[in-house]
Amino acid sequence: MVVQTFTSRDYKTDTHNTWCAGCGDFGVLNAIQAGLAELQLPPHEVAVVSGIGCSGKAPHYINAYGFHTLHGRALPVATGVKLANPNLTVLAVGGDGDGYGIGAGYFMNSGRRNVDLTYLVFNNGVYGLTKGQASPTMPKGLKTKGMAEPAVQDNINPLALAIASGYTFVARGYALEPKRLARLIAQAVQHRGTAFIDILQTCPVYNDLYTKEWYAEKTGSNGRARLFYLDDEGYDGRVADPTNVDEVVEKKVHAIARSYEWGANIPLGVFYQMEVPTFEEQLGQGGLRRDRLPVEENFEYRDLTRLMDSFR
Repeated sequence: MVVQTFTSRDYKTDTHNTWCAGCGDFGVLNAIQAGLAELQLPPHEVAVVSGIGCSGKAPHYINAYGFHTLHGRALPVATGVKLANPNLTVLAVGGDGDGYGIGAGYFMNSGRRNVDLTYLVFNNGVYGLTKGQASPTMPKGLKTKGMAEPAVQDNINPLALAIASGYTFVARGYALEPKRLARLIAQAVQHRGTAFIDILQTCPVYNDLYTKEWYAEKTGSNGRARLFYLDDEGYDGRVADPTNVDEVVEKKVHAIARSYEWGANIPLGVFYQMEVPTFEEQLGQGGLRRDRLPVEENFEYRDLTRLMDSFR
């Protein structure tokens, strides 16, 4: 029996890529494809769901099932895909404007559910597709070359919001280090529950503040680069005993505190992780199950009209 081995090339398509030259999206795309190859997931067992924005084009460039949805709606659609076919590995992708702006309500409530899927956010601080307006992650008072005036609203902290909302795997990556990002994505996909990665990236067209050079600066007194990895300093955000409320709270508080480190030094890696029953598992333990629907025992969801009538 011949066992097929997948490489990153197997997750690429022939679709012409229209992203701007030098965009951080390329790094994220390469990392996704490399991460899927690391896990040896057959392309037909993967689904990628996106919202609107530059990152929304990602499913067009990944050889897997793809769904390009509405603005901010990647997570509810991805949830539906996973619940309809639990055997699929589901990735939701979107930008910081898409996910933290119009999609903020879905972002919060998806964390509460803990469906077994992975959410990747391409975070460049601007709305790149609509000419560089400040996104929810652009700090107040800053002005990029794509903005007419400095940002007048405070920015949000995606990691702190995710931890508070109940995500069971919370991490931050960097688009221009695709090899390490690929390993982080593989970790997130392997996690049982809703995994979230906020991915810092450059926008060379509109954001002249958070540039490749800015991220690479040596800013610490010890010559350390601005970006560093938590695991390199021995940090462990994993909850050993999810039934221990004190431990869970302590880990969350510590992770949120670390997520606010920004400026001279910015941590990357896994901030928080906890293994608890998923939404799907909890449904099977007494929630809405097929055998509780008021239809025939051998019903296979083919007769939608009959199902709808049974609830009237």
